[in-house]
Amino acid sequence: MLTLIKNAQVYAPEYLGDKEILICGEKILAIEESIDIRSEYLKVIDASNKIAVPGFVDSLVHITGGGGEGGYCSRTPEVNLTDLTLAGITTLVAALGTDSISRTLTGLLAKAKELNEYGLSCYIYSGSYHLPVKTLTSELQSDLMLIEECIGVGEVAISDHRSSQPSFRQLAALAADARVGGMLSGKGGVVSIHMGPGNSMFNPLYEVVNKTDIPIQQFYPTHINRNQALLDAGIEYTRCGGYIDLTTSSNSMSFSTGEIKCSKALKYYIEQGGDLSKITFSSDGHASLPEFNDKGELVSLEVGSERSLFNEVRDAVLQENVPFEEALPTITKTPADILKLTKKGRLNVGLDADINLLDKTDLMIDTVISLGQIMVENGMPVVKGRFE
Repeated sequence: MLTLIKNAQVYAPEYLGDKEILICGEKILAIEESIDIRSEYLKVIDASNKIAVPGFVDSLVHITGGGGEGGYCSRTPEVNLTDLTLAGITTLVAALGTDSISRTLTGLLAKAKELNEYGLSCYIYSGSYHLPVKTLTSELQSDLMLIEECIGVGEVAISDHRSSQPSFRQLAALAADARVGGMLSGKGGVVSIHMGPGNSMFNPLYEVVNKTDIPIQQFYPTHINRNQALLDAGIEYTRCGGYIDLTTSSNSMSFSTGEIKCSKALKYYIEQGGDLSKITFSSDGHASLPEFNDKGELVSLEVGSERSLFNEVRDAVLQENVPFEEALPTITKTPADILKLTKKGRLNVGLDADINLLDKTDLMIDTVISLGQIMVENGMPVVKGRFE
């Protein structure tokens, strides 16, 4: 099947101007000013008044649910296919969270395979919040080498009362295993780090980098917009060569206790001279977003939203006046580069045909194409999960 997107304004994510895009099967076959092709197997999409961008890359989603810190009734549900596609997410990395007892790596892998059967590109992290690391096979290097979907480990919690309080030696050994496993398998082998609100902040990571030969880029710390002090420390961390990730899912309770809205944090980062190749957004989708009363008792619970991923990019552009070409890489090219997903995050000939069409006036998602398959059209899901 051939698909021709005509009359689109293309950001790849860099601005290319008005182009036509030809898709053959799962790949982009051509991007030209004009493509003349006739075939009974050709589907034409008129993208007049639309912007074509790469499918979004979300580096942290709890596809089998998260939460649980408020007891069994606070365990969040699994993700549905349309939670992702209506958010424009065509590539994602799944992880376990605090609960790695009732949520398992085998369940995570099975759910990832389910989403891949529908036509997405879903990967997983081995391990969880806690060390010693739990794996699918006998060890982390084996997970990375033998399990196609496994591209790293995490999200390992530090600077958080819920973490296993990992030692320097534990973190260093984990990063070394992930690095070697990634090298042997041709994968990123990143160590996703859950950054809590503790005072130690990046110190455990600096200790590993300063005392070993592990490069700072092996770590991929997230939740860096948790508060102003952590964001400022994160900016300094990027100046040392590291990457940081901001979390788009939030609620009023989080903002009232100091969390910084991603769109505002990105603007601040740019004002501080931050390197745009070192900052990304992720949704933390289907994690729990709890609210507590003055006694510390759980009073309500929301679920992290995958739609927040692009909403924060959109807000950065429309509300914070961040140029679209600077905001878009946070959920396309940059996370794909960090994760070493070489066929993702860009629009280029030979790469995977993951393409979103946005309305020019309000940047709302109109069409979502994943591996050449139309998943959303005119803002409505074309493909749904079997039980949706």
